Amino acid sequence: MTLASELKLPCGAVMPNRLSKAAMTEGLADPQGLPTPELTRLYRIWAEGGSGMLPSGNIQIDADHLERPGNVIIDRDLTEDERAKFREWTDAGTSSGNQFWAQISHAGRQCFKIVNPHPKAPSAVKVGIPGGQFGEPVALEAGEIEDIIASFVRAVRTCQEIGFTGVQIHGAHGYLISQFLSPRTNQRNDQWGGSLENRARVLTEVIRGSREAAGPEFPISVKLNSADFQKGGFAFEDSVQVVAWLEELGVDLIEISGGTYEQPKLLGIEGMEPAENPEVASSTAAREAYFVDFAHAMKQACKVPLMVTGGFRSKAAMEQALESGAADVIGLGRPLCADPDGPKRLLEGEASLHRYEDELSLFPAPLRFLTGIKALRAAASFAVQFWFYGQIYALGRTGKSDKGLSVFAAWRQTEAEHKDWLKRRRG
Repeated sequence: MTLASELKLPCGAVMPNRLSKAAMTEGLADPQGLPTPELTRLYRIWAEGGSGMLPSGNIQIDADHLERPGNVIIDRDLTEDERAKFREWTDAGTSSGNQFWAQISHAGRQCFKIVNPHPKAPSAVKVGIPGGQFGEPVALEAGEIEDIIASFVRAVRTCQEIGFTGVQIHGAHGYLISQFLSPRTNQRNDQWGGSLENRARVLTEVIRGSREAAGPEFPISVKLNSADFQKGGFAFEDSVQVVAWLEELGVDLIEISGGTYEQPKLLGIEGMEPAENPEVASSTAAREAYFVDFAHAMKQACKVPLMVTGGFRSKAAMEQALESGAADVIGLGRPLCADPDGPKRLLEGEASLHRYEDELSLFPAPLRFLTGIKALRAAASFAVQFWFYGQIYALGRTGKSDKGLSVFAAWRQTEAEHKDWLKRRRG
């Protein structure tokens, strides 16, 4: 098995190779949450870059619970004019014969205060990041949870109709479904909380409804944390059981990731508290790929194809993960912001992709001790992430990345973009 090998999914759909762009937030939708020419340009560039699959960034099912300003939104039945804009996007995203899947999400409590000061969540547990960026969440009523499940299913059906070749339900990284899965953020004592079966009910009901709506031949996948890496959070043992349930429900692919905003293991950086690290057998690939060992352990309990994202840069580590059986698909995120043709380079023999994050910091070297202060560590982490946002903005607007952008300038740019988008949305 090589990176160039095809992968046939349980539903019958075929990925032309084993490389996937990871889902990354774009911030390029218009104020109504509709695709723009910039978003279409971005995905045509990524499609030409060689990935066998392109998951979209967060497509939100509730305009009041965005992951960030600029998200694409499907929270209603679309008009024909709106559908036409989506079809331009999906035509571009599938232009090289690759899969283009819609990542469908609800941010829950991980919704910035500038979007919603009182977001809904399983329980009223606030995001534990200093700096006042997140508001006080409000616990969902049972009827609201049923409405959210229906909204996920409606979005899946809509995405199938407008040209996406599959969907990914976002159940990781501390967003709403992930919040339900974690006993740390789900403190309910009704049918949606308590036991793992109850905490997983929102996810399993979304999958059950989505499969019924989309039929047996449409790819349905899930992004799931291997663990939250937080004390009292979603544990690896829980993740293995949830994967088994998802396999029974006919999920075609599970992407293994991990962490939340408070403990951003997905970015390979230090969180707000010491990480809780599950015990799994280690491999040499784990020195580069954050979650490959969890995927390898999970493979002992399931047959569903697994995608592993987080940290991969060298072709050798990617091929080792495939050959060992730990992964069926390799997810690539931040490298493709600056080098969108990275997959094509790897397939043509390049040994490794550049690790830009090693060269990025909000603070100059003499001041990096300031990251010992939690509020400044959080600000520095977001600022580095905003550099990658800046590359996505540049690709969508100019067709080229902007590697000369400073971290500070990217931070200022992103904050200005968010404020401008919200101003235009609110009229």
